[in-house]
Amino acid sequence: MVDTTPLTRAVEQFADRLRAAPQSRLQRGAAGEALGLARELAVRAQRLETPGAEPREMPDAGMFAVADQVTVAAHDLASVAPDASTVADAAHLVVEAQRRAGV
Repeated sequence: MVDTTPLTRAVEQFADRLRAAPQSRLQRGAAGEALGLARELAVRAQRLETPGAEPREMPDAGMFAVADQVTVAAHDLASVAPDASTVADAAHLVVEAQRRAGV
């Protein structure tokens, strides 16, 4: 079993900061950054779950839902991650998205 702790810790921190962020910060790009991350993590999970199938795009559920979308996508990826490298790459994506989002 793969240790998914680095990914779950990173995404929990990012999601908590998104939830605590003021609406103005979310509107200035933090929500868009988070949605982009959620979509990327979802695509990665789908490619592992169903190789060869066309991944579905995660919908935009609004700026107040992006923390949950990132969390769900990360947990989906963690549940199918075949190795520690996949987890580490995803955790790095989360950290970088948080940095870019400014939260």
